[in-house]
Amino acid sequence: MPAQLLLNLFIAFLWMLLMDEDELKFTTFFAGFLVGIGIIFFMHRFFGTQFYLRRLYATIKLLFIFISELTKSSIVVLEQILSPTLKIKPGIFKYETVLESDSEVTMLSLLLTLTPGSVVMEVSPEGNVLYIHAMDVEQSRDGLLMQLHNFEKAIMEVTR
Repeated sequence: MPAQLLLNLFIAFLWMLLMDEDELKFTTFFAGFLVGIGIIFFMHRFFGTQFYLRRLYATIKLLFIFISELTKSSIVVLEQILSPTLKIKPGIFKYETVLESDSEVTMLSLLLTLTPGSVVMEVSPEGNVLYIHAMDVEQSRDGLLMQLHNFEKAIMEVTR
């Protein structure tokens, strides 16, 4: 991925120099950068790696998934807080993740902890089991499992 980005920057600078303008312009550099993206897209299979902008797209997609899940869980927690009687049953459950590396498990734990209503309490020494505390286990467990699955899928797109 870094090689593709460096090559794209090189193509953009080369484009800017070959345009034979009196002064260096950002618009010329940007046009060269777009041309470089096109060239690298068609030639990326010779690098032996995936196209480098796919990871950027996957990162933006993960960000939007996080914002969506944050909004949904905030609404659920707000409804619980504003209800006249507290009908929650907090609890802890075990979740086995399919993520392999420490950075992936850490990212999943942080994303889950940042969303209201759930906290990752512990990660097993092997790194494949999370112990999660949920604000209302009976009602929010299915939603939380779907949220975990969405996060795992998006994290794997970013890191692999």
